[in-house]
Amino acid sequence: MPADLAGRPIGPPLRDVIARHGLTARKPLGQHFLLDLNLAARIVRAAGNLARRHVVEIGPGPGGLTRALLATDAASITAIEVDPRAVGAIEELASVSAGRLRVIAADALAMDLARIVPPPRAIVANLPYNIGTRLLIGWLGQAADFERFTLMFQQEVAERMCASPGSAPYGRLAVLAQWTCRTELVLRIPPAAFVPPPKVWSAVVRLDPKPSQPEPGLFATMERITAAAFGQRRKMLRSALAQFGGEAFLCRAGIAPDRRAETLSVAEFDCLARIAYKACPPDTEV
Repeated sequence: MPADLAGRPIGPPLRDVIARHGLTARKPLGQHFLLDLNLAARIVRAAGNLARRHVVEIGPGPGGLTRALLATDAASITAIEVDPRAVGAIEELASVSAGRLRVIAADALAMDLARIVPPPRAIVANLPYNIGTRLLIGWLGQAADFERFTLMFQQEVAERMCASPGSAPYGRLAVLAQWTCRTELVLRIPPAAFVPPPKVWSAVVRLDPKPSQPEPGLFATMERITAAAFGQRRKMLRSALAQFGGEAFLCRAGIAPDRRAETLSVAEFDCLARIAYKACPPDTEV
């Protein structure tokens, strides 16, 4: 069991917590609880040095990963949980955390984390499967506000995030993630590590935001371009990007109009986004 900085065990056994709070996993909430505390500790180690950082955890469930975070010397941990049953379980943990753990009962999709957590900020989370990608894209648009992200997804999603141009998993998520961050798949986790076990493997990705980040209008433009380009993967880019100017638009970026989206590098997408952004102010629709 993880211990606090004084070496004391943190909280009762997780299975006791689950039983006491009736925390059977609910599919509509994308819940799969991580009960292996040694594995939780490995995930936290993958997040790097958390000393003096303010850490956010999304969907803590019964608190396995939360305990591993409390065992670090992070300045604070903010746990955001939408399930009232899990809120009760995490509040129990907060009561023995010496004020280092704060629990917010809310939907993470509706929250601006930079407003509620001071810098330096890091997110470490086993994300609910059903909202993980939406959460990530929102955070990538604000990547300058965070020091790093260490996030668990379904393995397929994690591989898409780290994929190279020309590979089957390469797509919109890879472009957005690698445009804003250095990405690394750091850990693969089998279904048996969870209760209930999912039908697929999971994986942890670490994303370190790059020093220079796109301004919000440019990020929004990149979202539109990648959505159009990869929304019609079988089409040549002159057709897929017709709304942006098609062949003339691509020629301005030095990109052959008969290429397809999966062949473009992140740098080439960056060039397209900057041309489109310059031609169309952020308050003007393409």
